[in-house]
Amino acid sequence: MFSPDLKISLITVSFNAESTIERCIQSVLAQSFKNVEYIIIDGASTDNTLQIIHKYKQHIQILVSEPDKGIYDAMNKGIKMATGDIIGMLNTDDYFADAQVLKDIAGQFTVNNADITYGDLDFVNNKGGIVRKWRSGKYFSGSFNWGWMPPHPTFYCKKELFQQFGYYSLGYGTAADYELMLRFMHKNGLKASYLNKVIIKMKTGGASNKNLNSRVKGLLFDLKAMRNNGIKAPLLGLIFKPLRKISQYF
Repeated sequence: MFSPDLKISLITVSFNAESTIERCIQSVLAQSFKNVEYIIIDGASTDNTLQIIHKYKQHIQILVSEPDKGIYDAMNKGIKMATGDIIGMLNTDDYFADAQVLKDIAGQFTVNNADITYGDLDFVNNKGGIVRKWRSGKYFSGSFNWGWMPPHPTFYCKKELFQQFGYYSLGYGTAADYELMLRFMHKNGLKASYLNKVIIKMKTGGASNKNLNSRVKGLLFDLKAMRNNGIKAPLLGLIFKPLRKISQYF
């Protein structure tokens, strides 16, 4: 069950994503929940991304293509343009696991009166085969102290939270999504509801995992986020955070 008036603003940030953008868009159009405002913020792609997007322009409420300061700057643009009650992100490399995802997310907000909803995620290879399973589990106060975090692509929240507690901070590099979830859930204690199902299929790889230098920078940004958002023992949290990923491979 969900409120018939509930509106979800879904934001896709793209840049030179011609190989995956169509699958991403099609998974949005397949959703049974239809009160969706679909927003695409493109960083002035130079490949065929925009041509593919324009094939579906009748289903896209807001389309912007211009240079930006990176993925989180583009996300902030989309959030500020959004008119929905709930905000969610769908990256170009990702797609919804089934046609009921947004309906189930809407139900979580309605039934549980949640500020935030999150779920589970599968990492997949180019053929769609599952290579890693991220099962979030229920959030408890203090979970972030022990390296816990939900997968950001499954993270949906009320739009008003950005207005009250701030947007993605560009000062945290690739950890900007982790920092925002820390700020909302851990520091400010907002009510989070766990949707116990796979919401997103995510292609393996990512900006923070490209090479050793990127990994080191990512760890330093994580540490900064922990220190600035009240994690009790940031260095301990930094150790536990990657260790939690081990079980995702089994």
